[in-house]
Amino acid sequence: MIQKIQYVVTKETNPYKNIALEEYLLKNTKPGSCVLYLWQNRHTIVIGRNQNCWKECKVTKLEGDGGFLARRLSGGGAVFHDLGNLNFTFLVPEEDYDVDRQLKVIVEACRFLGICAEKTGRNDITVEGRKFSGNAFYKTEKKCYHHGTLLLRVDMENLSQYLNVSTDKLKAKGVSSVKSRVTNLCEYCPDITVELMTEKLIEAFEKVYGLKAEEIPIDSLPKKELEERTQFFGSKEWKYGNHLPFTFSCSKRFEWGDIDLQLQVEKGNIVDVKIYSDAMEETFLLKWMDALKKIPFRQQDMIEKLENLALENEVQKQMIKDMIALLKEQEL
Repeated sequence: MIQKIQYVVTKETNPYKNIALEEYLLKNTKPGSCVLYLWQNRHTIVIGRNQNCWKECKVTKLEGDGGFLARRLSGGGAVFHDLGNLNFTFLVPEEDYDVDRQLKVIVEACRFLGICAEKTGRNDITVEGRKFSGNAFYKTEKKCYHHGTLLLRVDMENLSQYLNVSTDKLKAKGVSSVKSRVTNLCEYCPDITVELMTEKLIEAFEKVYGLKAEEIPIDSLPKKELEERTQFFGSKEWKYGNHLPFTFSCSKRFEWGDIDLQLQVEKGNIVDVKIYSDAMEETFLLKWMDALKKIPFRQQDMIEKLENLALENEVQKQMIKDMIALLKEQEL
């Protein structure tokens, strides 16, 4: 049961520092507490943990224009951040994790500003059918976070020129372009600012949880530890991942997300595996990769490994069913 709520607001706009702070707050979340973290990244594409950065965005162009490529811990798809975007993270112990309650804070904050927002789909918040907030989720060591974007005054031209959105994903959503799917909240509240939205989010946080929120001062946090993690999240190894030379690949778009399976095969055995995906079940995908390593490169062996994975929910059951069907379509 949540007995204490706290918030952190940072003026830092370096994505690697912000992701490092988010990780620190998660590791140090206390029982019975919920922390709301509000932050901004400047000129950044943030990709999901298991995504192929070269496929998801124009990396060379982004970095050539002075932008940042960042990889987060959570799953999900690629998003563009600039200073017209405000990001939020709810950090809570697993037993108090409640996505609906957390999303209610966002919806209430919008309603304080006269914006009729609502939750739609698996992880979006929309106004008049147009998306202004996407969400992703992460769990580790019995602690969870739920984070997302709020488009206030994002440069839509930049949003569309750096992202590579697959035609399959657009078709699945019944739209023709990235820009047609999203909207800025300034269209519905012309006076909106980052400062005003921040104020309303804290106000809504207190209303939904029925508690007074305490601020966690940035200066009270350990600088050395945060700097070390900043360097990690900014490293080439973490940002770009290991682009695996592969001899077999297959990909497809499903209801739960897209998947790109790459296998390196030597002497008839799978010696390495890479899975790129925007699926929310990021830790489950890591189990797939482990299961498929060091087995014969045969359809039935791969299928048997997937069938023997422990499943925790209906989404995972559907993912396995779809992946097995995809493997059966391949001519191996």
